[in-house]
Formats: sequence, C-alpha cells, structure tokens
Amino acid sequence: GASGIGAASVESFCEQSSSVYFLDINDTLANKLIKKIKQKKLKVPKYFNCDLLNIKELQNTIKKIGNVNVLINNAGNDDRHTIDEITEEYFHNRINLNLKHYLFAAQAVKNGMIKNKSGSIINLSSVNWIRGASGFIVYSTAKSAIFGFTRSLAKELGKNNIRVNAISPGSVATERQTKLWLKPKLKKEILSLQCLKRQLLPKDIANLALFLASDQSSGCTKQNFIVDAGLS
Repeated sequence: GASGIGAASVESFCEQSSSVYFLDINDTLANKLIKKIKQKKLKVPKYFNCDLLNIKELQNTIKKIGNVNVLINNAGNDDRHTIDEITEEYFHNRINLNLKHYLFAAQAVKNGMIKNKSGSIINLSSVNWIRGASGFIVYSTAKSAIFGFTRSLAKELGKNNIRVNAISPGSVATERQTKLWLKPKLKKEILSLQCLKRQLLPKDIANLALFLASDQSSGCTKQNFIVDAGLS
C-alpha cells in the first residue's frame, strides 16, 4: 500500500474518510505517503510493516486490525523473465509473491465479514495474462489464477453477502514502471495499441476499487473488471 496503485488506493479511501489500514515492507515510502495524506488534511491511515511472504505474520497483522469491511489484495512483482531463466525456486517465490497471500488474506478477513453479513474483496490481477504478453510467464500464470480464485471465492462467500471481484489494470504509470520499463519507445507502442490515447495513472485503478468497495456496486461479484484504456 505504500507505492503505486496501492498508495493511490490508500489515498482515495482516505479522501472518503474511510478507516484505512495498509501493509508494506518499505517504511520510508509508507511514512512519505502518510505525510502526504496529513498535508492534504485527509483522514490518516494506519500503517503496518508486514512481509506478505510470511503468511503467519500477515494473518496476525490482520487479526490486530480486527473486522475488515473491504480487503484489497494488491501486492505483486512483475519483473521480466524468460522461460530459460525460471528455476523452481524462482517459480515458487513469484507464485508466493503474486498469488499465495491473496488467498490467506481473504481467509483471515472472511469470518468478520460473515459476522457482519457483508464485505467486499478486491483482487488486483493484470491484463498481461489476457494479452499473453512475453517476458511475464510466471507473473501471467499467477495473475490468471487470481481470476479463477476470485470466481470460486465469490461463489463460496456469496451466501454471506460478501462480494469478490478482480481488477485487471493495463499499462499504469506508477513510479516503478516509469523508472524501470515505461520509457518513451514502449509508451509510444502501448499508446498506439490502446483505444484511449492517454497514459493510465494509479488513480484510474483506485477509482474502480472505490466503486467495488461501495454499495454502488452491490450487484457486482465474480467479475474481472478491466482498466486498460482498450489495450487488451
């Protein structure tokens, strides 16, 4: 939650005076975000340092937070890789980083949502698995699995009035993407493929997360909402 789409989501929910709790391992970026939110005189979120690869730590952190009305599973890593570079260790690490914690975070919040007879779980996926983009084999595998997970979980929890949806962003100009990959040549190529000829920003994804968290989307569940400006 301290950077990229996560940070935009934290800020957007704070703008709505929501009680926001976000997790990350980067204290510097987390404190920078909190400072920014304070300067805007918004409701201040609470930050927990938590390694999502440590499932026990993740679930204990959620237990500290208490009942959760909305869960956004967002953390991931889209480092590029070829099939020849994938080792068994790398495969397990990427699956754990991009998929495993989604399930166990949902498991940790579901009882509180069942008790409240309402809740919204939002899982961030990606259009990479839809497009079949090269250089993302394990990442795309995890992101496609997130949609399968979303659909099955929506079916299982729907009787408790808990909604589960996925958001699949396209090319979003986060600080990380801009620094590592979204250079002028690639940006020009992506814009040529998009229907909308503008660069997507983290706020574009956060806006949809707000909608899926709110009662305005009370009839929406088991869906994959694509925000890619028509790229896929």
